[in-house]
Amino acid sequence: MKLYTYWRSTAAYRVRIALHLKGIPYEQAPVHLVKDGGEQHQDSYRGLNPQGLVPTLMDGGVVITQSLAILEYLEERHPEPALLPSGAADKARVRGLAQLIACEVHPLNNLRVLQYLSNELRVSDRQKTAWYHHWLAEGLGALETRLANEKDTGDFCHGDQPGLVDLCLVPQLYNARRFEFPLEDYPTLVAIDARCRALNAFRAAAPEAQPDAVN
Repeated sequence: MKLYTYWRSTAAYRVRIALHLKGIPYEQAPVHLVKDGGEQHQDSYRGLNPQGLVPTLMDGGVVITQSLAILEYLEERHPEPALLPSGAADKARVRGLAQLIACEVHPLNNLRVLQYLSNELRVSDRQKTAWYHHWLAEGLGALETRLANEKDTGDFCHGDQPGLVDLCLVPQLYNARRFEFPLEDYPTLVAIDARCRALNAFRAAAPEAQPDAVN
């Protein structure tokens, strides 16, 4: 497998964790999202992924975009260790929590949105940070309430093994810290994040451990 990735990409981070958790060998193809206006905009990459986003996964002749679709593909191809629980209700809970992060929180504060706020709408850095923090608070607040009060939460977001939700949570909290978002009001999320980051697969997938990481 070949993963087109960027060390700080939240979505690519999710996929890297899954590949390491499942022990799937893969080749990294770094796509620098900032250098020279963003390598994701070059024709060579747009030919692979017309959206110009990372990650993109190539598995032989199969090309898959969008991180959640890639994670589902890996789950189908390599079912152990499982990212999804058994049972329709449990699967729905996990998918819903993962989508809360990946579809509601992350899209509002990813790189291209922040660049648009700065470059096109000309908002100040203070206003951009306020935007970022507002949507993080909205999403993480709802997630904290659910995980703190639902019986299916264990040491991880669902039960006592890391799964799909944890793969979305850890990169999102990495970004929250990067943008100095206070996490004191989210003790359940912080505790789960710490348990995840203590695992080898999460450490190997972390941004600072990637070959294209820069200071």
